[in-house]
Amino acid sequence: MDVLLKFKLNEHLYLRDPETSEVGKAIVNNAIELIHEVGFEQFTFKKLAQKIDSTEATIYRYFSSKYKLLTYILNWYWCYLEFVAKMRLQQIVDPVEKLRLMLRIIMHDEEVVSRVQDYNLEKLHSIVIAESSKAYLVKEVDEINQEKVFSPLKSLCHFIQEIILELNPDFDYSRSLASTLLETAHDQQFFSEHLPSLTDNTARLDHRKYVFNYLNKLAFSVLK
Repeated sequence: MDVLLKFKLNEHLYLRDPETSEVGKAIVNNAIELIHEVGFEQFTFKKLAQKIDSTEATIYRYFSSKYKLLTYILNWYWCYLEFVAKMRLQQIVDPVEKLRLMLRIIMHDEEVVSRVQDYNLEKLHSIVIAESSKAYLVKEVDEINQEKVFSPLKSLCHFIQEIILELNPDFDYSRSLASTLLETAHDQQFFSEHLPSLTDNTARLDHRKYVFNYLNKLAFSVLK
């Protein structure tokens, strides 16, 4: 069953909350479609305006830059993943089972990730894989961080960290492992698809399955 999800995102990311109007929702929805189609570098507000049959000025009333629009989209996704994880894991007691399911969720396993009416989640996940590092690998990251723009990403990593500590309360690198697992899920899938010689998936097996197996090996090897 499809569901409709709403998250309150950081006000520094937009000039007008896109969730408050149909135009705003269309901007975000079509931005996902267009970024997935052409990539963030080739994405422009001019192209987006043509796609939604509007003007660049209209888009600028909601977002001051394409960077902030991308970060808005990514923040929605981090909030969504944490929401799904909390819903799926609330009945599970065994921390090993919890962590395995958490890894499936961050890999965007269709069996455990809900369907929502808002956005195309498969395309959104592809954007996360290819473009998410561009939100924080910028010179102004410290200044942006002061505005708490990265709070959804930190919150998701903290949730993963709590599962790690349930499994091994004495593990000294729980925060680092949590963020490593999340980033590795994206980097290794990108490498597996496009730069396979940077991975061990030389047989070009199912990329998602390969990365999921690698994440399990990585996590449980250091936590045993």
